[in-house]
Amino acid sequence: MRFREEWVGPCAAAQAVPAGSDDSIRSYFEQNFEPFKVMRYPSATREDTGLVTGYYEPQLLGSRSPSPQFMAPLYAPPPDLLIIDLASLYPELKGKRLRGRLDGNRVVPYYSRAELPLDPAIRGKEIVWVDNELDAFMLQVQGSGRVQLPNGEIIRLQYADQNGHPYRSIGRYLVDQGLLAQEQATMPGIREWLAANPARMREVLNANPSVVFFTEAPLDDPGIGPKGAQGVPLTAGRSIAVDPAFVPLGSPVFLSTTYPASDDPLQRLVIAQDTGGAINGAPRADFFWGTGPQAAELAGKMRQTGSMWLLWPRNVPLPSG
Repeated sequence: MRFREEWVGPCAAAQAVPAGSDDSIRSYFEQNFEPFKVMRYPSATREDTGLVTGYYEPQLLGSRSPSPQFMAPLYAPPPDLLIIDLASLYPELKGKRLRGRLDGNRVVPYYSRAELPLDPAIRGKEIVWVDNELDAFMLQVQGSGRVQLPNGEIIRLQYADQNGHPYRSIGRYLVDQGLLAQEQATMPGIREWLAANPARMREVLNANPSVVFFTEAPLDDPGIGPKGAQGVPLTAGRSIAVDPAFVPLGSPVFLSTTYPASDDPLQRLVIAQDTGGAINGAPRADFFWGTGPQAAELAGKMRQTGSMWLLWPRNVPLPSG
């Protein structure tokens, strides 16, 4: 951010703020930023609240080779995945990339989740196999995760690419099929239903055609979070995923919502550092809870209403979008 002209002043001023001084930090933001409430205008009226969900970094058990215990693969990007950038021809599509594959001399949509196992090019691109199909799916939804191998080594899988298909919520699928009530469509509720109906696992997972591909990274410091779309490590309780068409990445945001499955207020300064296939529009945020079982529980239950204020450098025009 410090290399963008509008951020030179705020970033330089930040260097002089005493660490750990709440009063100095508050004064820094009041002097250098203006708050703008994030809103959407679906019709003649405006809406200033939206959905706030949660996400986390899973830690799974896996192996470099398949076995009856480890049978759910997680893939690196396959060689037949094409990335098509049309911005040079259509400037209005800047930042939008299509994914596809060649069928003869035609570019067609890339394989969906249901179709991917039939693609010969995907063979050999398995990074690891994990011991639970739903957990492998959830690692893709979260965008990154940790996998502990049988020898005790823990590796990190970071987002590398995606197959180009839109994200579809399996919780929404179960509700639409009349299999769960809306209030039951949390991650714990979905897990419970699938545990009772294992024969329908593949059907439910395939309801989301989107597939995420990964790259492997060493886990040098377990205390550092995974990298978000901004390319810097996420911080538990302080990083959010947003739609960058409405909230610029790297921007500070004041978030006002409630704790998962609760009316207790959750109000704090966060940083827009990530994106996600399900994070579209505004106001809309995905709150990063961290790593491990507690983070998973909080993220799985979080489906709250919230408001957002973008903190933008003073005397700088808001970005168009």
